[in-house]
Amino acid sequence: MKSTLLAALLLAAAPAAAACPNAGLAQRPVTLVTARGKFVYTLEVAATAAEQECGLMYRKTMPQTVGMLFPFDQPRSASFWMDKTVLPLDLIFVGPNRRVLSIATGKPFSRDIIDSGGIAASVIELNAGEAARIGLKPGDKVKG
Repeated sequence: MKSTLLAALLLAAAPAAAACPNAGLAQRPVTLVTARGKFVYTLEVAATAAEQECGLMYRKTMPQTVGMLFPFDQPRSASFWMDKTVLPLDLIFVGPNRRVLSIATGKPFSRDIIDSGGIAASVIELNAGEAARIGLKPGDKVKG
């Protein structure tokens, strides 16, 4: 009975996961400059609306120095949520001046709205705790 239920759940989830392939996205190195030093990350670029809608949903693992970049066509106030996102993430809102605007931690599967707190040109998602590990703070520089 348990295996039948598990199989049904997996089949039900398959179309949703397939709708968010986001594998093979372009990658870009980005350097976060903090008081502790320079930290380089390889960010997958979610350039289209569909890629940005899917983001890191359904991902179960992500290396420490990998993340996702959400560039906006025009700087704007941005809001995110973590629905269907398995990994806890740090959301780093980057202003038009390429400096960190704000940092928030998103909890898996949460529908709580995470707001940029100002005008953002992009958002970077990294594994939760990464911003604290490198000492990232609002005002720090983003290069790349």
